[in-house]
Amino acid sequence: MAVRQKAVATLPTLMRALRKESPKPPHRPLPSLRRSFSLYDQINLIDNVPGDQLRFQGYTETGFTVNGVEYEGSVLCVGNLLMSWSPKKFSEITPDSLSIFRIVRPIPEIFILGCGRQVEPIDPELRHFIRSTSMKLEAIDSRNAASTYNILNEEGRIVAAALLPYGGTS
Repeated sequence: MAVRQKAVATLPTLMRALRKESPKPPHRPLPSLRRSFSLYDQINLIDNVPGDQLRFQGYTETGFTVNGVEYEGSVLCVGNLLMSWSPKKFSEITPDSLSIFRIVRPIPEIFILGCGRQVEPIDPELRHFIRSTSMKLEAIDSRNAASTYNILNEEGRIVAAALLPYGGTS
């Protein structure tokens, strides 16, 4: 009984100490790709991705976790190639920032643009540039863009993605 009273007496002190700690920004896992009553209920294919294939595993306000490595800032993925990307906010995305698609071969069939926390309207000049490369554009928030990239890449599709951090501004 004395042990229980001592534990109850120290609980408020413990709670105050835990509240004072400043936690590191949360690492958020990507949403589950499992579907109700589907093949994903029996076999989780996403966990059986080959080691040389890019897979987004999570995101923070300032970057992404890809294949167990944390990357700060915006990223550009073409197939299984991952590189740092210069735009820090949506308004900095221009045809010049995507000029790699003038030379990369094979041309990806789908280009996923992760707009940050929310979807933004695409500039007509940028839309025209992407169409001129024969890619189909999918502009969505960065969290869902990372998940979509994982699925399409796992299917063996030729896909590209440019993602702003989730905390990015327009």
